[in-house]
Amino acid sequence: MSLNHAVIWIDHKEAHVMFLSEEASEAEVIRTKSSHAHLHHKGGAVGSGKLELDSKYLHSVIQAVTLSKEILVIGPGSAKLELIKHAHHHDPKVAEKIVGVETVDHPTDNEILAYARKFFYKADQML
Repeated sequence: MSLNHAVIWIDHKEAHVMFLSEEASEAEVIRTKSSHAHLHHKGGAVGSGKLELDSKYLHSVIQAVTLSKEILVIGPGSAKLELIKHAHHHDPKVAEKIVGVETVDHPTDNEILAYARKFFYKADQML
């Protein structure tokens, strides 16, 4: 495992981007500038009732991991899927580096690192 591994924990408010190895890690938190509250679906309204993420926020998260060789995306809701769609549409080279997408609630930074280390250890063993 090298520092070329990155894990992104993302929700609609912030993203924790971490680069890791077995011994070391670096972390960065990226927050959305959007001030929208939750959007609730009303009966008879057209649309899904879900608020889309700010594209500048998604772009900032993608830019943070452009030099990574392998990326794991985790998070509690739909934000992780929106990030992947954004990557496929705007930066396919980064999208190709995404090796896993998993649902994880609201862990601490240490729990995110432990989860990512376990994931990448298993992925590296498969090579």
